Amino acid sequence: MKLLRIGNPNHEKPAFIDKSGIIKDLSSVIEDFNQKTINQETIEIIKNTNSNKLPEISKKIRIGACVSNPQKFIGIGLNYSDHAEETGMKPPKEPIIFIKANSCISGPNDNVIIPNNSLKTDWEIELGIIIGKKAKYIAERESFNHIFGFCIVNDISEREFQLERSGQWDKGKGSDTFGPIGPYMVTKDEITNVQDLNLKLKVNGKIMQEGNTKKMIFGVEYIVSYVSNFMTLYPGDIITTGTPPGVGMAKKPEVFLKPGDEMILEIDGLGIQKQKVISNQ
Repeated sequence: MKLLRIGNPNHEKPAFIDKSGIIKDLSSVIEDFNQKTINQETIEIIKNTNSNKLPEISKKIRIGACVSNPQKFIGIGLNYSDHAEETGMKPPKEPIIFIKANSCISGPNDNVIIPNNSLKTDWEIELGIIIGKKAKYIAERESFNHIFGFCIVNDISEREFQLERSGQWDKGKGSDTFGPIGPYMVTKDEITNVQDLNLKLKVNGKIMQEGNTKKMIFGVEYIVSYVSNFMTLYPGDIITTGTPPGVGMAKKPEVFLKPGDEMILEIDGLGIQKQKVISNQ
């Protein structure tokens, strides 16, 4: 099932894509896709709803972030072996955890704003995990019981802020618009093997990143279990799981985003994002 939110910022409606590819309005069925409704019960409600009686939504209307106001937006750093190699860093012995500010979340096709004083704004296509059931100190084998679905995340990062300005990575990860998610959540039952998904990111039509989730150092199930040992995970929480090789800071010479650039992101079965880069002026 593909679940999404449609409409202007802060006025999105919950929706889903039916078997014919038509977007159907779910606002008469559930209030939104948020901490209260991202669960198995909502899936059953939608399945038992006669979609023929639901209003159709035009595909021309803006797509919002696929989750409304998650409690947490968690990042996993340096989690692809080939990405670690390109950056010259040693693969971590345990997952690196950082937090992206919830205020950075945006729609999958919204403009990306380069922050003031930025010289090194970079792209990162990633697989996002969406939690569907409270998880605390869970075993790895239990992880999929706590996952609702998956989505695309562009973990946009300002590398100078992240790596050269002291402190935690969070400085370079949380600027406004640095967290496009969607276009939709795909429920876990639709993904045959989450550890064999192709990822691709283009900038101005040129392929910059290509990878596969099989190259993850720490897989999806391990990540959910691991993070649950340090913080309780709740429905709607998002964990973005690391990026494959091809980021701008690893290019020789380095390449970073500038106003007018266009990014296109795609992951098998999870749809496409398309963003234009603009200045914060």
